[in-house]
Amino acid sequence: MPGRFVKFDLVDRLSSHLPEPAGQALIGLLCALLAVLARTVIDLVLPNAGPFALTLPFVLFATLFGRWGAGLGAMCFCALYAWYYVLPISGSFRFENPADGPRVVVNVLSGILVVALAEYFRRIVRGSLQERDAIAEERRLLLEELDHRVKNNFAMVSAMIRMEMRSATEPDAAALKAMHGRIESIARAHQALYRGEGGVGEVPMRPYLVNLCASLNTALFHGNHKVTAEVADISLGRDKAIAIGLVVNELCTNAAKHAFPGRDNGHVEVDLSLSGDTVVVSVSDDGVGLPDGPLRQGSLGQGLIGAFAEQAGGTLENVKTEIGTKFQLSLPISRER
Repeated sequence: MPGRFVKFDLVDRLSSHLPEPAGQALIGLLCALLAVLARTVIDLVLPNAGPFALTLPFVLFATLFGRWGAGLGAMCFCALYAWYYVLPISGSFRFENPADGPRVVVNVLSGILVVALAEYFRRIVRGSLQERDAIAEERRLLLEELDHRVKNNFAMVSAMIRMEMRSATEPDAAALKAMHGRIESIARAHQALYRGEGGVGEVPMRPYLVNLCASLNTALFHGNHKVTAEVADISLGRDKAIAIGLVVNELCTNAAKHAFPGRDNGHVEVDLSLSGDTVVVSVSDDGVGLPDGPLRQGSLGQGLIGAFAEQAGGTLENVKTEIGTKFQLSLPISRER
């Protein structure tokens, strides 16, 4: 049953209380009574004008929203009412003018034709909606299957890297650990994408980055070292979101390696905010800071971080702070989505 069409099919809405024939009869009777009420109001201004004209709109409504039985019932009730009370002689089924007999027949046949056409239209619309909903359901199942397979693939790759890490020696273990973090970042974005919390093809950034930081906490930080996230409730396109996640992953990994030598505590803060048409992502720590002078090429994973920032369509800069290190990524976004 199409979920949206049921809102307009009154028989379906009454099905939990009345059987279908009773529901159609009730809708037909209500539409007929409304037609009689309209007829009474019109008679106050234009007595006996168009005795059958007001029948057709209510018959049409009854058929579209109550099916053919309701439309036929409304048409018969309205025709008998007009014949008995409106046409001369009032209060009788006799005709003052013999020509009124064929007029009644023609109007009744016109009403039946309206019921037939309205029922045909209603079934065409209903069938189209059922077909559309069936296609939508099939696509939903396919997406669920795809999501399941992709998650399994991520989990398998992640497990294989962890197995290699157990037997690897430095610096291979460190490289595998960094690779594992990048895969985890992409997997988290995929998970957020298929939750359906953002728009189509968009990733809600708050749950994505919060979960990513929780994963980094477990993988990289121990004891009193920790990473926290303060994220605005916005959604971004999949590619931008993944690139941001990779930048955050690299910067947090570098902070875990270099920011707190010989210290038992430390704090890395990830912040994402919206400033006008620009998304600002910052990763800051309260560690030892960067050495004086220009950064060495390759230090802090500059090659990868720069590539990820470029992929996101943003610019990355090192913001001078009194304590620790702070990197800020600025990404212009379009309001036309």
